[in-house]
Amino acid sequence: MKSNSGRWYGVITLFIIVAISYVDRINISVLITDPAFLSHIDLAKNDRASQGFLATAFMLGYGISAFILTPFCAALFGVRKSLIYGLIMWGAVTFLTPHFHGYGILVASRILLGVAEGPLFSLASSYIKAHFEGRENGKPNSFVNMGTGLGLALGYPLVGYMLVSFHWEMSFYLIGLMNVLLGVPLVMAFVRMPKMAAYMEKPSSMGDAMTRAGDIVKGALKTRHLFLITILTSAALAYLWGSSNWLPAYLKEARGFSLKELGWLASLPQYALVLAVLLGGVIIDRIERQRVPFIFMAASVGVALSVLLAINVENAYWATYSLIAANFFWGLLSPAIPSTVQYYSRPEHTASAFGVVNGTGSLVAGFMPALMGGVISAVAAASGTTAGSGAGFFAGFALLIGTQLVVFICGLILWLRERADKHRAAHAVSGLGVS
Repeated sequence: MKSNSGRWYGVITLFIIVAISYVDRINISVLITDPAFLSHIDLAKNDRASQGFLATAFMLGYGISAFILTPFCAALFGVRKSLIYGLIMWGAVTFLTPHFHGYGILVASRILLGVAEGPLFSLASSYIKAHFEGRENGKPNSFVNMGTGLGLALGYPLVGYMLVSFHWEMSFYLIGLMNVLLGVPLVMAFVRMPKMAAYMEKPSSMGDAMTRAGDIVKGALKTRHLFLITILTSAALAYLWGSSNWLPAYLKEARGFSLKELGWLASLPQYALVLAVLLGGVIIDRIERQRVPFIFMAASVGVALSVLLAINVENAYWATYSLIAANFFWGLLSPAIPSTVQYYSRPEHTASAFGVVNGTGSLVAGFMPALMGGVISAVAAASGTTAGSGAGFFAGFALLIGTQLVVFICGLILWLRERADKHRAAHAVSGLGVS
């Protein structure tokens, strides 16, 4: 089963789907710089908190879905069907969004989109767990996670181009069609799960499915260090969601770049993320398991220092270079998260365990865009400048540094626990040898 070379076609498919999903997610972050779009949803240009909550609304739906729906997807439909149903649902929601008028209905549509996309990473993690041994899961995890950076890198200039060349509605229509016409055929052709255990079998009834889903959740909650990994993931995702959702507005209003410039400038940090995710996966496969927490520690320091430089340097291009470096360091730690969950969880519990980690992490991190928006508005108002002033954005981005302190501390604790577990195992073996 695990020697099948076709398993990589599934990984490539998941990589493409993740990329498409991230174009979906950051669409709004570019559109909030367009007065026509803001007028359509009855939102003021200086209402940064409400603008940020559009991203938060998505993450609320996403987090709840990843936590609650994942075990039912695993038990009722399996990885393949769950991906197909999800792609159809989030493609339809995206395509219909331009027909929603007003802020409240747009918020509801973002929540629904989050619900549709919620199980994606958990299902991908389950696929990798089923097809790859623990010693070789770094590269497939990194490859799937590269879709995050690629989706952001392609999404910013793509949506910017649609905004400049057509009208804001066109980006929703294009992305909605991509989900269904590209994603669904790829899943049908290349995503296959092995018939490896009883948990892969189709449930005989709804009661059987409910029982099995309950067992999956109970087993997932017994995953070692689950709470610590969840805190780490929350902080890591808070950086990604805060930075990616406010980056276009930051470049345009705090650094003075034009709409055409911010499209490709905002994509540069994401290309760095793609490269770093691949490198991070290679590193994971080449180091001892107990040293993986060092990746969290070293990368978080790099992210924090890079963001600190970005908000203090005067030159606009040097600020952009600093954010490129920040995303590179974040990319290094990204594949270590699913790899760590897969290492500690049982195969039948992997999807749900990652659902707990990713769902809870997304719920917590989802408040970062709204929190940053509130800080941006408050500081700008207090400084007596316009709402889009540099002072407000610098204060908002400073919150990202605090997220990396949390990642560092969690990585340190995880390393200390790994070390203690290794010593206990060594003492147990030596005790048996003496007896």
